[in-house]
Amino acid sequence: MEGKVAVLGSGDFVIPFAALGLDTFATEPQTDKVVEAAGTILKERYALVVVSENVARAAQSVFEEVQRHPTPCVVVVPFTEAPSGIATESLGRMLKMATGINILKG
Repeated sequence: MEGKVAVLGSGDFVIPFAALGLDTFATEPQTDKVVEAAGTILKERYALVVVSENVARAAQSVFEEVQRHPTPCVVVVPFTEAPSGIATESLGRMLKMATGINILKG
């Protein structure tokens, strides 16, 4: 599968990905700015979207509908702050779509 990769998060989060040549969208964790950046990502039709956990809640409303489709694959990953559990919740939803059960839920 070919496609572009987008990375959404704070400047500190996206810098290493930019060094790898990926398209990065640095944003402040303010809801309106995150929603705007997430909307831009959807318009550009990326195959994979990596989202830092600290902006994931704000972006959730934008990515919620497309997460029912194979692409873009939206992956939430923890960042330097204390994990809030959003990354684990997101992974659990993806696993449930793929397997029919959420193996992460105790």
